[in-house]
Amino acid sequence: MTTTIGARWRTGRWIALGLIVIAALAAVTAFLTAPRPGGRMDSESTSPDGAHAIVSLLRDHGVDVVVARTVADAERAARPDTLLLAAETYNTRGPDLLNRLAALPGDRLVLEPTARAREALAPGIRIGSADLLTGIPDCDLREAKRAGTVQLGSTDTYEKVGDVDLIRCYGGALVRYQSEGRTITVVGSADFMTNSALLDEGNAALAMNLAGERPHLIWYAPQKAEGQGSGGSTLGDLVPDAVTWIVFQLCVVVVLLALWQGRRLGPLVAEKLPVVVRASETVEGRARLYRSRRARGQAAEALRTATLQRLGPRLGLGVNASEAAVVSAIAQRYNGDQSTVHHILFGPVPPTDADLLHLAHALDDIERQVTTS
Repeated sequence: MTTTIGARWRTGRWIALGLIVIAALAAVTAFLTAPRPGGRMDSESTSPDGAHAIVSLLRDHGVDVVVARTVADAERAARPDTLLLAAETYNTRGPDLLNRLAALPGDRLVLEPTARAREALAPGIRIGSADLLTGIPDCDLREAKRAGTVQLGSTDTYEKVGDVDLIRCYGGALVRYQSEGRTITVVGSADFMTNSALLDEGNAALAMNLAGERPHLIWYAPQKAEGQGSGGSTLGDLVPDAVTWIVFQLCVVVVLLALWQGRRLGPLVAEKLPVVVRASETVEGRARLYRSRRARGQAAEALRTATLQRLGPRLGLGVNASEAAVVSAIAQRYNGDQSTVHHILFGPVPPTDADLLHLAHALDDIERQVTTS
């Protein structure tokens, strides 16, 4: 009985130990094969935007890849026979850091540079016109001809500044020139080097040909902003140069369209009414409008003003005659006294509709007496 229990205990112990080992191996395997998160062009990231695949390929082909997280790391690894790959340059803030990168020895491969990074690292080029991009090299650059057709995605194009002997491939998306004994290569997009796009067309071949030209490669793709205290990048640094010209052209188009569609004001043109409207209808319509709004003040003012305009020429009074002169001239031809004339012509607003009607009759009476006198 004791022997049976001991055998069962030993068997169960080995089973438990086996399960622990299997679980440990599964955990290690899951850890080693799990995706490694990271930012765009991160050398350790296995995400679609990462660059772990191309970095591993370069190392498998004997290229010594040194990952520089900061400008100081790049300075320590720089040698005359190294190739500096600069990407994600919007994180390199401040002209001092870019000037330090530009002073490093060796060749340069600049991917998707900002305006300020392009001026510091590749001053011999500028943003070119929006040419028709093509996936065919159409140039004599050996690295591009070997890669053949590629898919660069959304990219800028470049053209030379001054007398630079510039080689343009893929419609200007990839350019190369010599300056001060070094080879400077600029590509308007870094997408072709990412993990998700590496297998498209000849992207892997182009990435290997460009990044594997030298035995030593400095991979500088900062994932965090560096140099904030030395003058950070402005919003203009992140906006492509072509946007400025596009906005300017749109403004010109809007101004020209406004001038074309605008209507100039000319002299007034007298037109006949389509129908004849009797004066009495107009008066009645305005009277109903005053009555509906209870605008006794406006109605009284209109009656008094019309009466004075008709009586002024008959009395020999000017337009700017004073109230006293008007009252005195009318009182000489009216049966009432001056206070009554003043009250009728310049008195307060009638408080009721009946008072307004009485005012209209009084004004008619004054005008009739002055006219017949």
